[in-house]
Amino acid sequence: MADFSRWHIICNMYDVEFFGRQIMTADHINVLINDASWAWPDAVRQIFRDRSVQLLVVKNADEALDTLQHRRIHTAIVDAGRQAGGLAIIKMIRSGFPLLPCILIADDAEQKLLSAALELDVFSVINKPVDIPLLKSQLHRLFLRRYGSTIFEN
Repeated sequence: MADFSRWHIICNMYDVEFFGRQIMTADHINVLINDASWAWPDAVRQIFRDRSVQLLVVKNADEALDTLQHRRIHTAIVDAGRQAGGLAIIKMIRSGFPLLPCILIADDAEQKLLSAALELDVFSVINKPVDIPLLKSQLHRLFLRRYGSTIFEN
């Protein structure tokens, strides 16, 4: 007979954690992205159109913090562009929400940016222009590893 006393299950209104791995139970998934000066939010909406994913667009780190404090966010996709303030948003996320998986979008992923991303435990860095199939693939890997979900499987 199995020893159920060692099982560690924590529930909140969205997810169940089983042996340290979150399992998706939500009706929808919340993805945080920062607004950029290009058509980024519209491009991401296309990926999520046929899935139960809610896209939450923030303009800066303060809005991101407010959203994170009031909503359950499953991942953040952050544009590292200077105007978008992406690295500041990821630093803020790490200070208050260290386990939130993040994907970083970059104009040019040079060594300095890649080092910062590694230091901030970013799940993936993707160069612009964003290859949508690559982003879908990274989202699939992220949700499979972190939540045991195949929502982004093709």
